[in-house]
Amino acid sequence: MDKLKAMTTFVAILDAGSLSAAADKMNRSPAAIVRTLANLEEYLGVRLLNRTTRRLSLTDEGTEYLHHCRRILAEIQAAEFRLDTRRTDPAGKITITAPVMFGQLHIAPLLNEWLKENSSMTAELILIDRFVDIIEEGFDLALRIGHLADSGLVARHVGSIPYIFCASPELIAKRGTPDHPEQLSDWPTIGFFQASDMWPFEIEGQIREQRIRPAMVTNQVSTVLTAARDGLGICRVLNYQAQEDLERGTLVPILTNYQTSPMPVQFVFPHSRLLSARVRHFLDSVAGPLKERIASLPRFQTK
Repeated sequence: MDKLKAMTTFVAILDAGSLSAAADKMNRSPAAIVRTLANLEEYLGVRLLNRTTRRLSLTDEGTEYLHHCRRILAEIQAAEFRLDTRRTDPAGKITITAPVMFGQLHIAPLLNEWLKENSSMTAELILIDRFVDIIEEGFDLALRIGHLADSGLVARHVGSIPYIFCASPELIAKRGTPDHPEQLSDWPTIGFFQASDMWPFEIEGQIREQRIRPAMVTNQVSTVLTAARDGLGICRVLNYQAQEDLERGTLVPILTNYQTSPMPVQFVFPHSRLLSARVRHFLDSVAGPLKERIASLPRFQTK
């Protein structure tokens, strides 16, 4: 029996929460996971897990063995990390996830340059606009825009991005320019699907919410921008999302005196995972240029 593989499988089952989830994470069949666990329990002569159709629970022996497994695997990982840091050039694969548009505009160009300079590296860049559990899904890094609620992640701050309110010049010419958030109760807006119908504004030092009545809702920012560009209503987007329209003049910023605090932008990685030399090299290489890119984005807050 491969003891290291068995220990890794046992820990993966507990981290994933089920045998099938561990199989998916390890790219193995559920039958292989069950067989490995059974062989491990037979080898140790104890039951490690109580298994029902709905849940897993550790036995006392399983709790003790899990502690030892985590310590042993951490020591192995630490040894590999120390060897990895001796490399002059990073080698291996790095896996990254980021929001779709931000990743296309800012992460992909920096990653491309880094890969050209580090020919021994390969990368997986997965761009997706849903929340990604980087531990569960096996990513080295994630680029997050917003406040972090998960204390299990370490963050490396690279800037901040404000929301802005935009409308087409045609809509402004037709209706005038709103000068207070309360006026939005009588304005068409473009909303995001399943998002709140309340938009926050900072008014006299306090965050207040204004109800909107969207003329259209959608789940894609590109569609929001198209609708706003076509004069269908006011949109609320992050500044990088509207940058091209703002530069071309196809959208104009409004209500700039009432913008809320900008959203932090950060790379995140798990506390529980040692940062490999290749990941650290990538972070050290791209953090500065990314900060410059974010700082150069349009900002219209006038107060």
